[in-house]
Formats: sequence, structure tokens, C-alpha cells
Amino acid sequence: MKNVILLASLLGLLFMSSCKDDEDNSSTQKMKLAINGLEDLGSDYAYEGWIIVNGSPKTTGTFTVNSSGALSQTEFDVEMADLQSASAFVLTIEPIPDNDPAPSDVHILAGDLTKGAGSLSVGHGAALGSDFASSAGKFILATPTDGMDNNENSGVWFLDPAAGPGAGLTLPTLPAGWKYEGWAVIGGTPVSSGTFSAVDAADDAAPFSGSEPGPPFPGEDFLMNAPSGLTFPTDLSGATMVISIEPVPDNSSAPFLLKPLVGAAPANAMDHTAYGMNQNLGSLPTGSVSAE
Repeated sequence: MKNVILLASLLGLLFMSSCKDDEDNSSTQKMKLAINGLEDLGSDYAYEGWIIVNGSPKTTGTFTVNSSGALSQTEFDVEMADLQSASAFVLTIEPIPDNDPAPSDVHILAGDLTKGAGSLSVGHGAALGSDFASSAGKFILATPTDGMDNNENSGVWFLDPAAGPGAGLTLPTLPAGWKYEGWAVIGGTPVSSGTFSAVDAADDAAPFSGSEPGPPFPGEDFLMNAPSGLTFPTDLSGATMVISIEPVPDNSSAPFLLKPLVGAAPANAMDHTAYGMNQNLGSLPTGSVSAE
């Protein structure tokens, strides 16, 4: 009987030792993401993480975000040697389905890693490359494209009349994969004034403007083709103007989560008068990576 008990004890010790050896020899390690400020991308896109190992990106997996901003997955199994030697982490936005094994141009967060740990920001050079702390903006209400001095509070132009006129926006140049977009929130509905890359040139579209040329700055006259539920011309007195940063391509008709500038026209707004915009840097996501 003693021999049986001794044999069972030895077998138990061997089993525990084997399990410990398996754990010690495991080639993977848990990588944990903690990110605030992301939003639901819909069914056409997902977020994907990448670690940069010896200058090359290696995927750590994809995840989605619900309407409350919660990540569908926060822990990922990563090759231990890769995670420990990775120099940086990059978060991208990828199409669904994704037939390209390489990262897209849409880098939203990044950060340097030390032994699998580091903080993430939009300002990292592998993301948008700026924290937008130097961003500033002005806008006027006017409708130059109707060719007449009427409906003047029905258009917004991001320009500064005191500068000649000149650019009303001070914004950093965006990397590939991103564009700025202007918005007027009309009766609670955000309506685009157009996407743009340069603050001193016309934006990419003018679906609501009249037939006359507009100034060479981002902006829009809301005179025709009103979206459902709205009536144009309108009055932008009291309306909120927004500058957002949008991924390219963009599958949403609403402003993206990155909104560095926001400003309101006064309730008694006067046309051709410059009104300021405020920084809204709290809209920029942040996060961290850790090795578990």
C-alpha cells in the first residue's frame, strides 16, 4: 500500500513539473490593450493592432468597439520574443473583409514600446503625428455663391476677413489616410461643408452651394439640396461649427471621433464677422499597451 501511495505521489509531481515546464516554454505572451475614446466603426471596418519588430509590422489581432466605446477584445496572444523586442505599437483601421496583409494608411494611435509596454497617442509619429495643441480656427457666416446679398447667415466659410481674406484655420498637415472635414450642426443634425487637406484652398465638394464661385477656402453655402428633415436656405445663428479628422475612405455621414476644433455662432450672429473656434482635444483617444 505504501508503494502505491509513493508511486501516485511521484506521478503527481511529474505531472505538475510537466505543466510548469509547458508554461515556462510557452512561446506566446498576453498583450493587453487599454484604450479610451474609440468609436463603433460599423460593419465595414475594424481596428487592428500591430507591433513593429525589426522594422516590420506584425499583426496582434483585430477588434471592434461598441456604441459605449468598449473594446470587443482587450487581451491578445502574441509571440513572446516579438512582443519583448517590439519597438512600437500601431493601431490602424482596416476594411472588412481585408485582403491586404499589410497595415492600411489609417493609423489612429501609436506608441513606443519597452519590453511590451508603452503609452499610445494620436501625436506619435507613426499615427497622426500631432497632438493638435497648436490648432486654431475662425469662421464667418456668408453666402458668396448665390451672387446676391441675401441669405447671408446660411453659409459658413473657414476664413479670416481681416487677413485679406486669409485662412481661418491653423492645422497641421495630415499624413496619408486622413482628411479634415468641416461641419455645421443645424437643428441637431451635422451637415458637411466638405473635406479638405489645405486650409488655404477650396474643399472637395459643394453640393449645397449656389452657382457662383466661392472663396478659395473650406466652406459651404447651405442654399439647396437640403438633407431630409432640413430646409435650405437656413440660419446658422446659434449653430455649432466643427472641424473633424476623417479616415480615408470614410463610410459614415457623421463626424468621426477626432474633432480638434469646435465653435458656436452667436444667437445674434452677424454675417461677414469672424467668430473663433475652441480646441476640443478631449475628443482625441489615448491608451496603453502592457505585457501580462
